[in-house]
Parts: sequence; structure tokens; C-alpha cells
Amino acid sequence: MSRPHESSRPDLYSRVTNAIIADLENGVRPWTKPWSAEHLAGKISRPLRSTGQPYSGINVILLWAESIARGFTAPIWITFRQALALGGHVRKGEHGSTVVYANLLTRTEAGENGQDVERQVPFLKAYTVFNVDQVESLPAHFYAVAEPKLDAAQRIDNADAFFAATGADIRHGGNQAYYALQPDQVQMPPFECFGDPEGYYATLAHECTHWTRHPTRLDRDFGRKRWGDDGYAREELVAELGAAFLCADLGLALEPRADHASYIASWLEVLKDDRRFIFTAAAHAQRAADFLHNRQTKLSAA
Repeated sequence: MSRPHESSRPDLYSRVTNAIIADLENGVRPWTKPWSAEHLAGKISRPLRSTGQPYSGINVILLWAESIARGFTAPIWITFRQALALGGHVRKGEHGSTVVYANLLTRTEAGENGQDVERQVPFLKAYTVFNVDQVESLPAHFYAVAEPKLDAAQRIDNADAFFAATGADIRHGGNQAYYALQPDQVQMPPFECFGDPEGYYATLAHECTHWTRHPTRLDRDFGRKRWGDDGYAREELVAELGAAFLCADLGLALEPRADHASYIASWLEVLKDDRRFIFTAAAHAQRAADFLHNRQTKLSAA
């Protein structure tokens, strides 16, 4: 990921957003598939902590972008101290990558009547991780090479099963893909109209992310009034990130949509106007992906 000059010391939200804006202005979506399936952990295509736990939200985007920019093949990331604890060491001259930790800080303030009032203040903290490609002498499984890939048809079958289990009303016909809030349905062109299976499932993931915005589900509303306005652009960015997360979880490449260029222009306008929105969008996208994953368990148990 391209980086702003550190000496200017912009706040963390601006640093992250500036880097993503720079990528988008160069026509690069930093949430496209950067991992190598040759690595054993590449089958799980979100960035992973040293424990195997996947990163979520904005950190997925940050670490995918770093992998694209720096050519890392492994999806595993580790702190300097974790590397030492595991008997490894970061190679001399290597530079780490930034991830963030968000939480709420409780602060006691004086209320209007002179009484102490506790307020929760959101805060963001940055810390540094290294890709295992930058680290030597770790246990062998951090560098393990994958066995031959799963059969492509089996992976697509898994995608079909995933979207069917969401319970979304998915209909096929026509030549447009969209989600209609009323009557609460996803409309898709027939499968045969797409150039490849990945394009179909990436589009379906995008529209199913929109489907989660319904008031009876996640009730997500950015104040959209008409096609192409600010609220529309914000929801489209959430759907784009949600599709990226879902495609990664299903092991599918995220294919660019036909209207890719126009979307980039609208996202740039939103991000330049609101330096924190990429964090908000990533959080909403993560909630949407989690919601769709949770539907798998709930519907199978019903």
C-alpha cells in the first residue's frame, strides 16, 4: 500500500484513508485477492494472526493491500515479540505493516449538576506486524506448502450452498443485478450470462451484502435518497467490501464489476470528504459477512 510521508504525522484515520485513496486513484482496489494458494494457509484467504485466527474489518483491507504492494505470498502476520517467543526473528532491514485496534475508553467527566458522569470515548491504536515471509526460523508449519488445490467445481458447489443457506430470496432473469428493498429480493441475471463462475458469485456476494441492510436484519441506512448520491456511494462501498470478505472466505476471486470505474470515482469522493468512513464501511461489511455466515448455522439447525 502506498504510504503518506510519516513526518507530517496525520492522525491514524487519515493515514489509512490517504493510503487507500492513493491506491484507488491508481485504479487498484486494495481488497482484491493478494494471497498465494501455494501456501498451506492460503486456503483460508483472510489475513491470519500467528494463532490462525483471521483478522477482520479494516485490518483485512490493510493487510491485503500490503500483500499486493510488497509481494508477500503467506497470509500469516506476526508481531516482533511473537516471532521471538516462537524462536524466530524478523530479518534485518525488514519494515513492518500497520494494523489497528479499536475499543472504547471510559472517561469520568463532570456532569451538568457537578456529578461525575462516565462517558465512553472510542479510540484507535496502531501496532506493527510482520508477514511470515519477513521472518526466519519459525516452526515449519508457518512456511508449509499446500497440497494440490481442491477441485474447482467443488468450491463452486460450496458457494451455491452458502448463498442458498442465507435464506435470501434470490431470483434470476433479465440483464441486471440488484437488491430491491421492497419487495426484499435479490435479482440476478442467469448464471449463463456471466463470463465465468467467479463473476457470478462475486456479484451475488455484493447483492447479498445489500440484502443484509433490510430493517429486519442489520437495518443499515446511510440516508440514500436517489441513485448515485452520497448515501448510495457509501452503501455500495460496504457491499464491495462485503463481497471481498465473502469471496475470500469462499476461496473465490473477486471479479471487477462492469461499473468498476464509476464506483471508484464515487468512493474517492466519499473517502476524501470523510476520512473515517473506510473504517465505518469495513465494520459494516464485517457485520454483513458475519450475519450471512451465521445464517448457515441457524438455517441448518432449523
